[in-house]
Amino acid sequence: MGKIRSDVLCVESTKLSSSFTNAQIPTNPAGLIEYRAHPFWMQKYCPSHERDGTPRCCSCERMEPKDTKYLILDDGRKLCLECLDSAIMDTNECQPLYLEIREFYEGLHMKVEQQIPMLLVERSALNEAMEGEKHGHHHLPETRGLCLSEEQTVTTVLRRPKIGAGYKLIDMITEPCRLVRRCEVTAILILYGLPRLLTGSILAHEMMHAWLRLNGYPNLKPEVEEGICQVLAHMWLESETYAGSTLIDIASSSSSSSSAAVAIASSKKGERSDFEKKLGEFFKHQIESDSSSAYGDGFRQGNQAVLTHGLKRTLDHIRLTGTFP
Repeated sequence: MGKIRSDVLCVESTKLSSSFTNAQIPTNPAGLIEYRAHPFWMQKYCPSHERDGTPRCCSCERMEPKDTKYLILDDGRKLCLECLDSAIMDTNECQPLYLEIREFYEGLHMKVEQQIPMLLVERSALNEAMEGEKHGHHHLPETRGLCLSEEQTVTTVLRRPKIGAGYKLIDMITEPCRLVRRCEVTAILILYGLPRLLTGSILAHEMMHAWLRLNGYPNLKPEVEEGICQVLAHMWLESETYAGSTLIDIASSSSSSSSAAVAIASSKKGERSDFEKKLGEFFKHQIESDSSSAYGDGFRQGNQAVLTHGLKRTLDHIRLTGTFP
């Protein structure tokens, strides 16, 4: 996740209320109402809230309204109630989603034969594991997933914590897990406490790192490796966006060779809530608008290559040249 961008807007001095405090936004010295608006949610707020510590949801980035309490995770992250509704909190709870991602890859004719352990972990455990890796590109300021290559002992979240007083999580049970290297990939680690769609997109991204390592794609440039991993995360989110659509609708809306896999995945899903659909669009928007070189530019180059040449030809070209076609 990169730096949160907000659009700076000014309007003539008329009444304008904050989207989350309902208070009137004051005028600046020029007599204009200056306010910020989130580029996706268009949540309007006074510029002072960017400096006064007003919490944001660590998933959807929306600011905490004055009349609503966000859940406080043990590492200080805050989660809004809508994102909490589908949040995945422990390793066992995440296994069905992990199987869905594996099936998604199989639908793309990219089956991962190896049984790679997948663990949900706290932020501190993820950071420690990241320091133990000898290579890898990480999305600063916060990494939310990791494809491990080294043998390590990692502390995993074993049981979903409870919500206690002050809307804080309590009674979290963790357990050290010794990871032994049996192939090029030791394990996939995912940050706990994120909603299903975000967790799934991170899983799809890290699974692509694993697939590349297991299928002979060594030493790729960050823009190529992270870019194609983001393409797969975006494709999985699209398969979720299409939930409830007919297979004909899905096939006609995709010009890439991945349309069949998207159709297969989406045919298994039930109807999503309006918020979950919007949340899926937001996570796609984050990938599409990322300003970083490796993740943002890499995604846009990779996505264009897949749309033009198809996924298989794009991957074949990367294997031969180390670049996008």
